[in-house]
Amino acid sequence: RSNNTLVGFMKRLKVFFSWCIEEGLISDSPLAGFEMPTGKYGTPIYITKEERDALLNHPMSTQSLTQVRDIFVFHCCIGCRAGDLLKFTRDNVIDGAIEYIAGKTADDRPLTVRVPLNSIASAIIEKYKDDKRKALLPFVSHQKYNDYIKKCFKEAGITRMVTVIDTKTGRNKQVRICDYVTTHMARKTFIGNLYSQVQDPNLIGALSGH
Repeated sequence: RSNNTLVGFMKRLKVFFSWCIEEGLISDSPLAGFEMPTGKYGTPIYITKEERDALLNHPMSTQSLTQVRDIFVFHCCIGCRAGDLLKFTRDNVIDGAIEYIAGKTADDRPLTVRVPLNSIASAIIEKYKDDKRKALLPFVSHQKYNDYIKKCFKEAGITRMVTVIDTKTGRNKQVRICDYVTTHMARKTFIGNLYSQVQDPNLIGALSGH
């Protein structure tokens, strides 16, 4: 497992032992005195608006790649988590915006997120409008989404080198962005490009459900 995965596990374990103490199940935490390590995260990697538009305008070799490309670009315009994106229906489109409750807040403090639809997002919704389909867009499985978007980047020539942290070794390494991209990069793209225009953490948090 990567260092970041283990750090996350240890943090959850620490919370669990604290709960056990509060409930009177144990008197002392086995992790008492243990210095909790910290995760290592590099600079967020995302594509520019110019790269996003180049991806959108490049003809894909198959219909499946075209659909995944369009979904990814829509994702870049909305900035939600992939889990929320897959749940969108036509009912989430309200008065020119996407409105939803962020999944990670649903059980604790439900946070309603409202993101205005730009012209690109609106055009993609209109392109795939289908009254017979409940989902807003023609989604594939999460794994195929990750696999196909890599192919889309390669076909569009978005292959620049980026420096990332190897999660297993903690060392820097250089990879092609087309090999590194996942669904989560769409969310980073939304946040990164928004922050370059408006450096307001409160606004970005409200629009991203973070």
